Amino acid sequence: MTTRSATGRVAVVTGGAAGIGQAFAERLAVDGHAVAVADLGPADETVRLIEKAGGRGFAAHCDVSSPESVRAFAAEVEGEFGQVDVLVNNAGIYPATAFLGMSWAEWQRVLGVNLNSIFLLGQAFVPGMVQRGWGRVISVSSTTFHSGIGLNTHYTASKGGVIGFSRSLAAEVGEHGVTVNTIAPGLVRTATTEKGPQAAWFDALAQLQAIKRTQEPHDLVGAMSFLASDHAAFITGQTLVVDGGWMRA
Repeated sequence: MTTRSATGRVAVVTGGAAGIGQAFAERLAVDGHAVAVADLGPADETVRLIEKAGGRGFAAHCDVSSPESVRAFAAEVEGEFGQVDVLVNNAGIYPATAFLGMSWAEWQRVLGVNLNSIFLLGQAFVPGMVQRGWGRVISVSSTTFHSGIGLNTHYTASKGGVIGFSRSLAAEVGEHGVTVNTIAPGLVRTATTEKGPQAAWFDALAQLQAIKRTQEPHDLVGAMSFLASDHAAFITGQTLVVDGGWMRA
């Protein structure tokens, strides 16, 4: 087994090649974690950022909606680091599609990547956390679950499922020192959202927020870092909304 980080803890970040996941991976490295990144695309840049921050980085191709791919990724991570202490379920897709024009295949694809993935990753890594008596599971949900905006029935359903899954799992593993929480961002400016239909929503949404600017990936890393830490040991089953004050109810 290779040498682990100064904290003795290892984190996995899915969808960590760019955007929010990359920001999460970099912050975890700053906090002292070794970080394993799962993504469909190359994550060389993220590994460089992890190493620049003083951490040990590892990345592997993984389709988080595929049981076989997740099993292979988990085996690679175990071989590289020996165990996983923090699981950040960040990978997600968000095609904007009207329900009346939505295909069953697209519905399944969104639920597969956004919701089924946290089941697969959880089954891969949570048993070890329970056995060792310490762990953190942090999943990215969305304020679309609270707002119910249109053109997002599949996405909103998947993110509501993330919240429900996390609440229930928290009840099962809390006595073993494992916490399970979610972070719900608003619309975050990334390379993907800038190229998609979401780009037309940035300015209008910012005006509905208490903090009237577009959300960036770095706006989320503090919440993630806290939930991954010992300071959040008595917080579980919760959804922390980080959206500049859009959802204030």
